[in-house]
Amino acid sequence: MTRAKQKIEAQRRNTERNQKPKGSQLEARAVALKANCPICKVQLANEKQLGDHYASKHPKEKPPAESS
Repeated sequence: MTRAKQKIEAQRRNTERNQKPKGSQLEARAVALKANCPICKVQLANEKQLGDHYASKHPKEKPPAESS
């Protein structure tokens, strides 16, 4: 009888352990992406990446002044 109980408990623990994480990553992503390109609306993590993005994707345009 105890082996059956152990098996049931092990199955319950495994199902809890293997469940997908709750919630989405959209909130965490929104917090991490702070800079937006006003031309193509791409979201970037910081102002340095925005400058690099302008240099490669919009070479004729001037990057906006850093807000920091």
